[in-house]
Amino acid sequence: MKGSEFLRAVKAYARKRGINCRWAPQRGSGSHGTRYLGSSLTVVKDLKKELGPGLVVAMCKQIGIRKEDL
Repeated sequence: MKGSEFLRAVKAYARKRGINCRWAPQRGSGSHGTRYLGSSLTVVKDLKKELGPGLVVAMCKQIGIRKEDL
């Protein structure tokens, strides 16, 4: 899963459940940015690069969802 795919999947998850979701590219360093889901947040690295499976699970945990929900 690439960073951009993760962002789209979280956005779709939030839309289905009526949760506020936003992307703040300025809230990161270099190619990183912050994805907010409700009151939770996670930092997403380069949107063009592949995310490792462990990193995806950790990012999901930070925003309070399961990887399977994506």
